[in-house]
Amino acid sequence: MNEQERSEFRAFVREHHPDRGGDPEVFVAGLARFGTARPGADDVDGPGHDPSDARYDAPVEVVGPLPFPVRVGVALIRTWHRRRHRRVE
Repeated sequence: MNEQERSEFRAFVREHHPDRGGDPEVFVAGLARFGTARPGADDVDGPGHDPSDARYDAPVEVVGPLPFPVRVGVALIRTWHRRRHRRVE
């Protein structure tokens, strides 16, 4: 995609994207016109989804805050690391 096509595509997306108030049907048609429509984009799980992949099927586990001494230790390590590895000398 050359610079002119890229700028036309970006302008189209800015004007017609559904998150910005555009019509979803016009947006999909425009993506097809630009040749960037993803195959299987209307699948609920997305393209290339492997149904045997159970990584996201586990229950959500809420983890509480770390104990105070651990938070202090982490803060000290981060401070030491920032002082030792400065970006600008």
